[in-house]
Amino acid sequence: MTELELRACDMRIDIVRMIAEAGSGHPGGSLSCTDILTALYFGGVMDHNPEDPKWEGRDRFILAKGHAAPALYAVLAHAGYFPREELSTLRKLGTRLQGHPDCNLCPGVEVSTGSLGQGLSIAAGAAAGLKLAGKPQRVFCLLGDGECEEGQVWEAAMWAAHEGLDNLVAIVDRNHLQIDGDTADVCDPGDMVAKFAAFGWNASTVDGHDIDALVAVLTAAKTAADGKPHVLVANTIKGKGVSFMENQAGWHGKAPNAEQTEQAVAELEAAKKEA
Repeated sequence: MTELELRACDMRIDIVRMIAEAGSGHPGGSLSCTDILTALYFGGVMDHNPEDPKWEGRDRFILAKGHAAPALYAVLAHAGYFPREELSTLRKLGTRLQGHPDCNLCPGVEVSTGSLGQGLSIAAGAAAGLKLAGKPQRVFCLLGDGECEEGQVWEAAMWAAHEGLDNLVAIVDRNHLQIDGDTADVCDPGDMVAKFAAFGWNASTVDGHDIDALVAVLTAAKTAADGKPHVLVANTIKGKGVSFMENQAGWHGKAPNAEQTEQAVAELEAAKKEA
């Protein structure tokens, strides 16, 4: 494993452990997007400063699929926004680490999210604000593929293209599962690359678990100035890294018990040793 892959593996262990400790949470979609967040925060894609979370020169990241907060918390803790030991307080009374990200409590959280469908609108507004202010920073927004069934996503997509927001980069965590099952059965999104392209976006696909590829395409999207917003449809596996969670819709929002936690951590530790 590369250094970034090892870090992603460690963060997956933290995700499993914190959800188990909380007794609730969303492991499936958190594990599927861990490599994407690793590329953004540790692959040199995003400019950010853990010692000054509100640094004016920072790029903005918005987790539209707010239920994947454990993945964001793991990344922020590893980056130094708060102590890693604090991850064990997930969803506990008085914690900064709420079940969905709260920008008033947790350093490094740009926007409070959780009501699906709204994140891309917020990201588009932030990108427009940066453009109006003549600032060079970029806005990154991570959406779920089930979330893209929300109409507001497509209103935001239409407006972002109309405004030429080429400082906006959206990433779709395309794991093909949502709480009710396969996205193709619930409300088939079809060819998401073609759909975004039809809305005027520069759209492409990427292996959402190939961190090097993610860094390359995200960096290219960040530096492009072609008058179009960019979207990367990242093909992922829900529950990635834990055999009994992979591709199982039932693990969308369920905490593992003690035995399952032990097995999950053992599998992730073994993957590190085999690399």
